[in-house]
Amino acid sequence: MKLQSKDLNSLCNIAIEAAKTAGQYISDNSQKKFSIMNKSEGKSDKERSIIGNSLAAQVVTEVDLKSQEIILKILAPTINEYDLALLTEESTDDRSRMEKDYFWCIDPMDGTLSFIENIPGYSVSIALVSREGISQIGVVYDPVNKTLFQAIKGEGVFKNEKPWTPKHANIPSNQTLTFFIDHSFLNHPDFDFVISKLEDIAKKMNLSQVLIKKGAGAVMNACMVLENRPACYFRFPKVRASGGSLWDFAASACIVKEAGGLCSDIFGNPLDLNRPDSLFMNHRGVLYTDTEELANMIKNIYLFIKDT
Repeated sequence: MKLQSKDLNSLCNIAIEAAKTAGQYISDNSQKKFSIMNKSEGKSDKERSIIGNSLAAQVVTEVDLKSQEIILKILAPTINEYDLALLTEESTDDRSRMEKDYFWCIDPMDGTLSFIENIPGYSVSIALVSREGISQIGVVYDPVNKTLFQAIKGEGVFKNEKPWTPKHANIPSNQTLTFFIDHSFLNHPDFDFVISKLEDIAKKMNLSQVLIKKGAGAVMNACMVLENRPACYFRFPKVRASGGSLWDFAASACIVKEAGGLCSDIFGNPLDLNRPDSLFMNHRGVLYTDTEELANMIKNIYLFIKDT
């Protein structure tokens, strides 16, 4: 079943309702006591490999699970009506995404570590992705700042339900190159080298410094690239299963592209958001930037590291 523009707009509105409802629940429970679990406990090695090795991938709270329940209750009628598949972080992948024309790709609360630590950076992320691995709808809701980002492929981006054009990259919102990083990147063996190369890039761009922003989840890191131009967020390829999952990037990929930013793997190729062999994006990394020029310079950093 191929979806038309009116179908996508209807589905986007339903996704917005789901994201805001779940986001309100998350906000209401952010100051309350909640149970924290490790997804890997009692699992086999094969099951652990599916979950991932990072703490961010393994930890889950009762709030994550309830948020998913809220979202699925609202989205459930669309699955039959539009013949959609479903992929969510807190449920088993039934592989229906490889058979249907489209699937919901849901992270009920990205940035769980931020939520546990009671710092901003967590969000609700809902995307509709085609079987070809291309995001058709992206909805992200930030419960802390009550900010909603939404986009439909080919129809532009909205912030708080109003058309939004982020500040152009050639007119910096500040005089720094902002680098958004995940918790794990602080321990990357080439961290100091990467920062030094980004400082060189900043000088070429006539910027005063590199500002490192850490602590947020992948979804908010990607969206904040739009809010802090010139900026970047990237993950280098890894051998083992990690580097974020499909639901970490599906919604933001649509939003960033519709806002005029760049979203790709580390080599500049489109993200494959429906991998048949894995739920992870470690094989080719991810890269969000303002401009193609900045993207190419970051790619060259990785290629230099890879070849040495």
